[in-house]
Amino acid sequence: MSTPVVDGAAVLVRNLQRIRHAPAITVMTQTMPIVFLLFFGYVFGSALAMPGAEYRAFLVPGMLVATVANGVMTGMFGAAQDVHRGVTDRFRTLPMSRSAVPAGQAVADLLMTAAGLVPLLLVGVAMGWRVEGGWPAAAGAFGLLLLFRFAATWVGILLGLASRSEEAAGQLGGATFMLPLLSNAYIPTDGMPGWLRTLAEWNPISAVATAVRDLFGNAPVPQDAAWPVAHPVAGSLMWCALLIGVCAPLAVRRYARGE
Repeated sequence: MSTPVVDGAAVLVRNLQRIRHAPAITVMTQTMPIVFLLFFGYVFGSALAMPGAEYRAFLVPGMLVATVANGVMTGMFGAAQDVHRGVTDRFRTLPMSRSAVPAGQAVADLLMTAAGLVPLLLVGVAMGWRVEGGWPAAAGAFGLLLLFRFAATWVGILLGLASRSEEAAGQLGGATFMLPLLSNAYIPTDGMPGWLRTLAEWNPISAVATAVRDLFGNAPVPQDAAWPVAHPVAGSLMWCALLIGVCAPLAVRRYARGE
């Protein structure tokens, strides 16, 4: 009997197999965050007011959040490929739940991200980063990272389903590289001009990065920041709920209608 869970599990397996058959993309998405972590930690870190070890403790949680935010790009690529290569049209002809296809893609991406964060964490430990808070709080930080990845993936899936072509999705996906740069993922916002600081602190990445740093015990919460950053856990949950609540139903609706 066809149910959303059974159909979603079938699509999940299909997406995991697709990832397995594209090892070059998997290697690139796994190694690039590590390269950026090393680059920012040892090159930019020496040019900032923070000492090297202190900056790397600040940087590692931010890099984790920047990595999960790339779910916008991966979700967009995956959905756009299926749309413009006729895969979604074939799925629509099958007697299966309309929510199963986008949901299966989102969960498959989530599982790959959970595994992919481990090497990044190990490199961070090798650079001197440590969990300074309790392990229950650290588990909460990891769970928040995965929740934000899930939300970012739904944003990407919606954009991919709405894309005019694979090339357009690729260009827009490349532009999402700017999102972590307009946040506190890599540097604190207190030295930014007023208008830029406001923009950065209302970026969802800033709230999640601050929450993860707080839960890991790596940096205090700034009290003079915008509300999502001054209350980072609540702000992060608010952003995740908003992104999922808006983008997931719209993505399922767009998929079902074949627009």
